[in-house]
Order: sequence, then structure tokens, then C-alpha cells
Amino acid sequence: MTGRFSARRVRAAILIACAAGAVTFTASVAASSSAESRTPAAARTMAAKPTVVLVHGAWADASSWDGVISRLQRDGYTVVAPATPLRSLLGDAAYIASVLKSIPGPIVLVGHSYGGAVITNAATGNPNVKALVYIDAFVPDAGESVLQLAAMNPGSLLPSSITEVPYSQGADGSGIDVYIDPAKFPAVFAADVPPERAALMAVTQRPISLAALTQPSGPPAWRTIPSWYLIGLDDKAIPPATQEFMASRAGSHTVEIDASHASLVSRPQVVTELILSAIRSTS
Repeated sequence: MTGRFSARRVRAAILIACAAGAVTFTASVAASSSAESRTPAAARTMAAKPTVVLVHGAWADASSWDGVISRLQRDGYTVVAPATPLRSLLGDAAYIASVLKSIPGPIVLVGHSYGGAVITNAATGNPNVKALVYIDAFVPDAGESVLQLAAMNPGSLLPSSITEVPYSQGADGSGIDVYIDPAKFPAVFAADVPPERAALMAVTQRPISLAALTQPSGPPAWRTIPSWYLIGLDDKAIPPATQEFMASRAGSHTVEIDASHASLVSRPQVVTELILSAIRSTS
């Protein structure tokens, strides 16, 4: 103030301004509420942040997503990281599909390694899944198995590194579990992960049933849902050439980085950025 107004006149001016502001605010709120009531429910749903569902693959568990989860949660996203059964491809897909059906609103579905084959099947026919994100992942077409794709190009260390262990499920029959030899695990799966963490991952790896690797895939969701793909150029489990083929066939938006098969562990920031890119493009 310049001193030209008395304290009484200043107070009077403030009271008048506050009263006018209150009227304007009330009218604005009423208009906003009215506009919102006229907004179609579908438009409001699309404006909501999607839930990000992270599906791990073989020889890993949901904790492999820890670095990605913390970053997404910091950005305000709801994240779900279910445990993949790893028993059969179509059975695993059915389980993940049931998880997706429990989530309201839009979903961005992310799969690593074998988890890519799972989400390819689990998302089929679900209109809430707006984007598929593949991280060093298998992306089968109908009729293809993970084992077929794994053998497509040379360069994988998996064939010389796996061990097979028979298992029994009692009345439900028996099968064969496939592990990576713990001594070879870092070189095959996690060459750029700190040695202490890689050693823990080797011990806690979850095996996959041989039946899951050989079962033919169903109709792929990537034919109708846009996809993104991160290729690890130092991947010794799925050769980069195979990843490039699958990403190209699916029409995926592709990013290449210098990383091992465990890029979600060693490069969580890059993985998170790719997921956010998919979210921005489909919101």
C-alpha cells in the first residue's frame, strides 16, 4: 500500500474482495461439478492413471521388479506384481488373466523373459489392457512355443547351463522342473548385476516346468494391443537377434540397451522409462 488509504478503507476493500471471491469460487465449483456430472464415465476412466502389472518369468520371482516398482510408486502409480506359477504356459496365462480381471480401469501389462509369453496370452480379449511392454522377453505367435523361439538363433548359454529335476504333484501327476545351474547363473542371466545380488538370485530362482516351455501359445494379444520392447544387447539367455525378430514382428516400439537378461534388475531406470513411455502414448 502507498499510505493513501486509511486502515479502515483497506479493511473494507479486503472484505469486499473476499466476498466477491467467495461468490466466484462457489460459482466455479458448481460449474465444475455440473461439467463433471456431464462427463461420460468412459472419459473419466481414461483420464485415470493405469495400473501397472509386472509379470516375472522363469528363474526369477516378483522381487526382480523391486527397482522398477519403487520408481513407479514414487510417480504415483498403482503396481501389481503377481507370482507367476511357471507350470504351463496357458495355465499361467489364465492365472494372470484372472488377476487382470480383478483390476478396475486401464492396465499397462509388462512381462520379462518367459513372462512375455504369459502376457501375450493373458491380455487377449481384455479391453482394459492398453499397452504391452516386453523386457528381454519371448513374444510368441499362435502355435509357437518358448522352446522353439529359444532355439531360433545361436548365442544363448541356456542349453549348456540348465539342469532338470523331476517333481511330483501327488494325484495331479508329475513333471520336470528346469533350473539354471547356480554356478553358471550370473553369466547366463545376470552378468551386469552386482555379484552378491546375482548369487542371491541364483539361489532363490524359481524353476519352470518343462511343459511350460514346450506348450504352444494361443492367439497373441500383440496383434490388437500396441507394444513396446526393450532389447538387452548383452543378453546371454535370449539372443538379441531373436529379440529383434520378435519385436519387429509384433510392431513394437523398440529400445536397445547394453544390458544382460536381467535388465530389470541392473537397469531399472531405463525399464521404468520405457513403461512410462507406453503409458504416455496410450493415455
